[in-house]
Amino acid sequence: MPLRLIFMGTPDFSVPTLLELVAHGHDIAAVYTRAPKPGGRRGLQLQPTPVEEAARKLGIPVLTPKTLKTEEALAEFRAFEADAAVVVAYGMVLPQAILDTPKLGCYNLHASLLPRWRGAAPINRAIMAGDAESGVMVMKMDVGLDTGDVAMAERIAITDSMTALDLHDRLSRLGADLMVRAMAALERGGLQLKAQSEDGVTYAAKIEKAEARIDWSKPARAVLRHIHGLSPFPGAWAELENARVKILRCELTKGAGAPGEVLDDLLTVACGDGAIRIIELQREGKARMQAADFLRGVPLRSGSKFT
Repeated sequence: MPLRLIFMGTPDFSVPTLLELVAHGHDIAAVYTRAPKPGGRRGLQLQPTPVEEAARKLGIPVLTPKTLKTEEALAEFRAFEADAAVVVAYGMVLPQAILDTPKLGCYNLHASLLPRWRGAAPINRAIMAGDAESGVMVMKMDVGLDTGDVAMAERIAITDSMTALDLHDRLSRLGADLMVRAMAALERGGLQLKAQSEDGVTYAAKIEKAEARIDWSKPARAVLRHIHGLSPFPGAWAELENARVKILRCELTKGAGAPGEVLDDLLTVACGDGAIRIIELQREGKARMQAADFLRGVPLRSGSKFT
C-alpha cells in the first residue's frame, strides 16, 4: 500500500522529490513550506515558495507555520496521521515531538556524502573545497544537525566545469529518485539504516558575502572552484576598471602573469599559479553575458587587471 506522507520542503531543489512521490502513488496528506516572502519587481507582492506553487497545482493542502514548537503546531501535525515525513531543504528545525509523531519516522534528503558537509551549504562547499565527488543521502532524522542514521546514497563526480547550479540540478533529480526508492523500501519494511561514521565530519557553513571576493593570488584551480562554487549565487566577484564584475563560469588555461592581470583578448586572467579563461560574467546592474559579448562593450586596455 502507498504510504501516507507529510512533505516538508521549500526551494526549487525540493520540488522534483515532491513530484516523484506523487507520481509513484504516495498519499501526500499535507505539504509544509516556508511562508511567502515579499518579492516581485517592487518587492511588495508576496511570493510563494516553489514547493507551495507545486503543491497547490497538485491540490495538496499547504501549511506555512512560523514555528513547529507550539502545542498547536504539534496537534495540527499529528492530525494528519502520516506514516512518515519526507524533508527536503525545508529550512526549519524539527523538534523531537514532531520527529516522534510519524510512526515510521522522518526522512531527510541531504545533498552531500555524510558525514562530510553537514549543514546549510553542502553543494557550494563541496565545489569550493575541490572535492572529487558529491552525492545525495537519505537519512532518518534526529535532533542533531544532519547526524541521523543513513539509509541510502548515490554519488556523482564533480568536474571542474560544474557550477553550484549545475550540481544542484543534478543532485535534485538524483535525490528525487533516491527518496522514491527509500520510501518503497520503507513501505516494504526493508529500509536498512546505518549510523554515520564519526570520522571525516565537516560542516558546510552558510555562505557569507565576505567570502565572495576572488583572491587571484591562489592557484588557478582553487580560483576556478571558488568561482564555480558561488555561481550563480551569491556570485564570486572582482573589480575591473573600478566596477564590480561577477564571474560565473570559467575554465583552466595556460598563462602566467601578475595575479589578476588580463593576459589577452580572450579574457584570460593570471592567478598565483596558472590562469583561467572567463566564459561568462555579469557587470554590476547588468544581465549575465558571455565573455565575447562583454569584450565588445568593454574594450580592455593593455595592462588591465582584476582586483
